[in-house]
Amino acid sequence: MIRFQQSARPRNDTPAHLFTVGQTVRMKSRTGLVQKTVELFQIKSKLPVKDGSPQYRIRSDQETHERVTTEDNLEVADDPAT
Repeated sequence: MIRFQQSARPRNDTPAHLFTVGQTVRMKSRTGLVQKTVELFQIKSKLPVKDGSPQYRIRSDQETHERVTTEDNLEVADDPAT
């Protein structure tokens, strides 16, 4: 028989989102693959955590669609001009 504690606190170990809506980011390069161009994306919205990593809806000015990716695939774009 499983018993639950009445005073148990809800789990709050969900990782916080690192990036904010409107922030400019780029996709991390993958090992062994060379990026042809450094494509910049803007965070459009925050999405729920998937497999322990926060998700984001992102969009590039060069594309007509939005993408969904996890935080571990993104990095801060220090200088949007590069």
